[in-house]
Amino acid sequence: MHFWPLIRTLPRETHFKFVSLAPFAAVLSAIAVLASLVSLATVGLNLGVDFKGGTTLEIHTPGPANLPALRVEMAKMGVKDAQIQQFGDPRSAMVKFESVAGVEPAQALTAIKAKLTSEFAGIQFVSEDAVGATISGELLRGGLLALGIAILLMLLYIWFRFQLQFGMGAVIALAHDIILTMGMLSVFHIEFSLPSIAALLTVIGYSMNEKVISFDRLRENLRKYKRMPLAEVINLSENERLSRTMITGATALLALSGMLFLGGPTIFPTIIAMVFGILVGTYSSIYVALPVILLWGVNRNEAEAAKPINARP
Repeated sequence: MHFWPLIRTLPRETHFKFVSLAPFAAVLSAIAVLASLVSLATVGLNLGVDFKGGTTLEIHTPGPANLPALRVEMAKMGVKDAQIQQFGDPRSAMVKFESVAGVEPAQALTAIKAKLTSEFAGIQFVSEDAVGATISGELLRGGLLALGIAILLMLLYIWFRFQLQFGMGAVIALAHDIILTMGMLSVFHIEFSLPSIAALLTVIGYSMNEKVISFDRLRENLRKYKRMPLAEVINLSENERLSRTMITGATALLALSGMLFLGGPTIFPTIIAMVFGILVGTYSSIYVALPVILLWGVNRNEAEAAKPINARP
């Protein structure tokens, strides 16, 4: 049992040359960001009922919900692209459908409930929520505004705590994380709804936490090794915190993996966005935020500025 816990098998000291891979990472990030932007501009996001306008209806049946029959019945009523998923209990289901043009959501909901009641004996309607097109548009704008404000506040916080170049590196990395996560949702046509906004805000928080820890260690080593080239200080700092990064990331992914594979389709879009965002956020802490600082340089004290462009990693 000498190999348990497995954390003891992690190397206590590493000497990876992170900076030497920065040019390749920059090309990879640029391609990924460009592909994400192209997908968002052409394909767009698969907006859910929250943002397109429509109705969410939770139903309960005496026996296991017959999802195929429910889908057939919704199609017969002229409801296009209805999303019908099991919701927790096998006897419960969540029905989501978009607003019908020219029909008030409340009227459409009444007609659908009446039809389902006649076709499925004993069906019960647990909850219902109708969202109009105007309100859904406001929700989308509000959600995107919340993301923008969160990134701006992060810039101010990092600027206040560290230096402006640290803040710019963090903001560029956060924008990188958000664009790639939204691009992933667009490419794979995963539903984007209000919980997705919450997932993106969670990604921002996790990603910023990684960057603050990275910046803290970098600042500490900059004070300790005043004559060491900045590229070498970055390599040293990232090697010193590598085991902590691996443990934190693995713990977060393990916590989410259960919900990802066992949580069902209802929460899948939210969890997959968080998992992808955590992976991208960890990557960007090393290969987006720190290269910006490397190119910009840092002030080690008021009289001395480190300009590391010619430093060898």
